[in-house]
Order: sequence, then structure tokens, then C-alpha cells
Amino acid sequence: MTYRLRGRIVTYFFLTLLAIIVFFPMYWIVRSSFLSLVEILEFPPIWIPHTFGLENYTEVMERINFAQYFINTLMIIVPVMIGVALTSSLTAYGFARLEFPLKDFWFTLIIMTILLPSIVTLVPTYIGWSKLQLTNSYWPLIIPAFFGGGAFNIFLLRQFLMTIPKELDESAVIDGAGYFAIYFKIIIPLIKPAIVVVLLFTFVGVWNDFLGQLVYLNDSNKYTVSLGLSTLRGANNTPMNLLMAGTTIMVMPAVVVFLIGQRYFIEGIATTGIKG
Repeated sequence: MTYRLRGRIVTYFFLTLLAIIVFFPMYWIVRSSFLSLVEILEFPPIWIPHTFGLENYTEVMERINFAQYFINTLMIIVPVMIGVALTSSLTAYGFARLEFPLKDFWFTLIIMTILLPSIVTLVPTYIGWSKLQLTNSYWPLIIPAFFGGGAFNIFLLRQFLMTIPKELDESAVIDGAGYFAIYFKIIIPLIKPAIVVVLLFTFVGVWNDFLGQLVYLNDSNKYTVSLGLSTLRGANNTPMNLLMAGTTIMVMPAVVVFLIGQRYFIEGIATTGIKG
């Protein structure tokens, strides 16, 4: 056995071991969602359920208005994803392609906001929305997406844009195209993988957001999936098997979205930061 082959075997062994460690909590949640409470408490544990019935899931659906919570969540996610994709790509385009005074200073300032914990700005931000009488609505969760799209998203898209030759822009200018024509007709199609990465992060972030939605939403009829499932946890000492079913319902949409966009995700991450 050659040294290179032994190294490859060891590498695959540790990667497989790491994958099992990472995947195991998810497996345990899904496995528990198909068991009864008595079966969950058995020792030694039942590794594979004897039956894959949906009783736990149907009971969860009966206890909470999941359909309404899902629609409420989509009412936030869809406009947020549109706003983030549009404004973050447009801002990144400005920083990557245009020249204006103090460009590097403003970009550094934007990146520095990543270091600022969101909890620090939570109270003054809430006071601002309260003065505008927009609390207990979805607007505080949607409007910020249309003002920059987030520092990390801007950074990611800017780095991707740096890999695209500027000669494409110059050729378009010679043909009479303006900045917005270049942005929509040339830049957007070329940075599609990076935009998909941004949208994946945005979807997962909004879908799993609990604190922001908890702060701004008071009416239970406006609750999202995240808030709705939290009421399940605190309602009448909910059994563990129902909590696991609710958690699976919460996790699965994010997993499905990631699997759908996985190819673009890998391409976007792999090529970001490689300057051509």
C-alpha cells in the first residue's frame, strides 16, 4: 500500500467520522419523532423505530395552527429574500465596480458592523420602530432587508464580483450600456451562484429567527413557525416525542432548501475570493 493511498484512507476515515458526529443529532431528532414517549425512555435505546407512523406529527398539527404559522413565515421570508438579493448585490456592485470618494473607508465601516452584536442595537431599534407605530407587525422584520441586505452578504458578493473581469463592463460601456444596464444584463447572470448562497443563508436565518420575531410580534395570529413551535414546548408539559416531531417539522424546510441549492452553494463558496 503506497503512502498516498494510506493518507487518502485516513483522510476519508476522519471525514466519515466527522460526518457521523455532525449528522447524529439530526438522526436522533428524526428517530425520536417516530417513537412514543415510552419508547423514547427505553434503555438500551431503540436505534431504528419499529414503525414510521405519523401520529406524532398529526398531533403536533392539531395542537398548533401550523398552516397559519407557515403562511406567516412566508410573508416575511419572501420579501426579505427579494430585498436582500436586490440591495446586497447592488451595493456589492457599487463597491466592486464603481469609483467614488472614500470607497474603501465606507466598505471597511460596513464590514466593521459585523463585529457589533445585534443584541446591542436591539433596544434602540425597537424604540425606533415603536415610535413609528410599526411594532406587532412584520414591517420591522422586512424593511431592513431593503437597506443594504447585510454586511456579510455585501462582502460575499463583492468578493465574487472581484473575480469577474472588468473588461466585460468596459465592452458594455463602449456599446452604450449604463451602470444599471451592466448590473442587470451582465453582473446579475454572472453572480447567480453567489446570490443563491446569500439567499440560502437568508432563508435559514429568517426561518430560524426567534428573538427578532419574539420582540416585534405580540399577536399569536401573526406568529411564525419558530414562535408557534415555542408555544408547543411550553404548553401543558408537552411530551418529548411531540417536541421531537415539532423540531423535525422546523428543521426539514431548511434542509430541503439547502439540498435544492447545494450545487450553487458549493460553486458560490468555492469561487468567492479567488481573484481572476
